[in-house]
Amino acid sequence: MSASTAVAPRGRFSLYLDLIRWNRPAGWLLLLWPSLAALWFAADGFPGWHLLTVFVLGTILMRSAGCCVNDVADRDFDRHVKRTAQRPVTSGAVSVKEALTLGAVLALMAFMLVLTTRRAAVLWSFAALAVTLVYPFAKRFVAVPQAVLGIAFSFGIPMAFAAVQSSVPALAWWLLAGNLFWVLAYDTEYAMVDRDDDLKIGMKTSAITFGRFDVAAVMASYAIFLVMWAVASASRQLNPVVYAGVALAAAQALWHWRLIRERTREGCFKAFRLNHWLGFTMFAAVVAGHLLR
Repeated sequence: MSASTAVAPRGRFSLYLDLIRWNRPAGWLLLLWPSLAALWFAADGFPGWHLLTVFVLGTILMRSAGCCVNDVADRDFDRHVKRTAQRPVTSGAVSVKEALTLGAVLALMAFMLVLTTRRAAVLWSFAALAVTLVYPFAKRFVAVPQAVLGIAFSFGIPMAFAAVQSSVPALAWWLLAGNLFWVLAYDTEYAMVDRDDDLKIGMKTSAITFGRFDVAAVMASYAIFLVMWAVASASRQLNPVVYAGVALAAAQALWHWRLIRERTREGCFKAFRLNHWLGFTMFAAVVAGHLLR
């Protein structure tokens, strides 16, 4: 009997939760905050409960689907990395077919949510899915695959504008470009955790590509992100309270520098895990900036 069929039904459900990282919500929170902030920008304030619900649930579902695809694509690499060796697909506890089926079901559920919005958002969802499917394989060919992840993790921004305005204006692309640098910052911290293992197995990551300039690249990426989003806020003439939020986010970025400057696994992983608070700070700043304008 195979490992995937020997597990009791209740045990299988637990494995599926492990597969989609249910006990680690930081991943979908990193996706959620910029998407919700984009909704506020697009709607020039509160976007309504319908769109808010669609984007919250859709973000959770698509991040979970992405985990399924990622673990299937990386299963032969993950077994050589300390942190990922016991993932359900890598260990054989969940089969490739099961993981892909679960991922397809989750993606379909997310698509059904998008269907309740505007046609433009539905069309953009196909591009978002394509980038999600491409990213796991970018780590084999692209020197900085975190840039591809940055696009994938930022696609909620143009979709938010499409759902509200039926178009994707220049502001949406400006926000996406800025958010890409935030993803580059936190996923480089993540890659710094696994650098030794990735070097052995030939995986390409920004931590390896940047080399001794990895910490500088992380901090520069944080700075570019914060400046670009501050400029976007200024262009919409938001209440100056938004800049207090930017300053608080910058203070968090400086704390991350203290965590990663020695390049320890523990420090880098802690910095990565805490990034969702930086994202929440920026989201709260955007909300407050619209509310008090």
